[in-house]
Amino acid sequence: MILVTGATGNVGGAVLEQLMEAGQKVRVLARDPARLGELGRAVEVVKGDLSKPETLGPAFAGVGGAFVVCAGGDLATLAGNAAGAAREAGVRHIVLLSSSAVAGEPPIQIGRWHIDAEARVTASGVAWTMVRPGAFASNTLQWAHAIKTQGAVFHATGEGRTRPLDPRDIAAVAVKALTSPGHEGKAYVINGPEALSTAEQVAKISKAIGKPLGVVDETEDAARERLEKAGLPEVFIRAVLEAFAMIRAGHGEAPSSTIEELLGRKARTYDEWLERHVKAFQ
Repeated sequence: MILVTGATGNVGGAVLEQLMEAGQKVRVLARDPARLGELGRAVEVVKGDLSKPETLGPAFAGVGGAFVVCAGGDLATLAGNAAGAAREAGVRHIVLLSSSAVAGEPPIQIGRWHIDAEARVTASGVAWTMVRPGAFASNTLQWAHAIKTQGAVFHATGEGRTRPLDPRDIAAVAVKALTSPGHEGKAYVINGPEALSTAEQVAKISKAIGKPLGVVDETEDAARERLEKAGLPEVFIRAVLEAFAMIRAGHGEAPSSTIEELLGRKARTYDEWLERHVKAFQ
């Protein structure tokens, strides 16, 4: 049996679906099982929370492998709680969703958080695989409200480029690691197939929805004000602004051949992702 955490998110949900399609026996750990909808009736679901280690025993019991997503809060503590429960339950393999930001020199704050999370997993003694994606194509969904209400996207990354990844590809790498041998002790950096600036991604959205869109390159102060209005805590605002500055400076993401090597096919493009999600921007 394979345990999936984060199944209501973009990557965890795709991992769950792909494991089910592959005929794997799956269990889901969920804080709110109702959010799983129809999927929750097709798999075993255990209510629990990575921030509450006392709830994790039933989820990890009898599991051979676990896909672990740590979101929000103290990533290292969440990863440590998952790894501790896995060790106590005799889980053989943990696949942790990490970040390509761990490889920065020096790493930015987002990278440091994930470095600490990885360390908790490796220290547990359970065999591990780290999946380290770069930018998610699904991150651009955060532009949908401004596109609908203001006809523009506001950003602070200048002409810097990232390589947006389809979450389904991130999931496919995780599923490969969970269901086939030889991935223990390996860290897989994965990125999308094309380097795109914010303006280039917005142009693709504009074409897809048949509507002209503006692109407003913000100052750091303006970006901070926008993030504060969105209610982000200060620690996350500083981390996000640091990531924006790195992208603006041209230190985006290097090409990665991991998806082709592991899956035997090319990574999905941003256009392919957008085709599936275009309604979100209309």
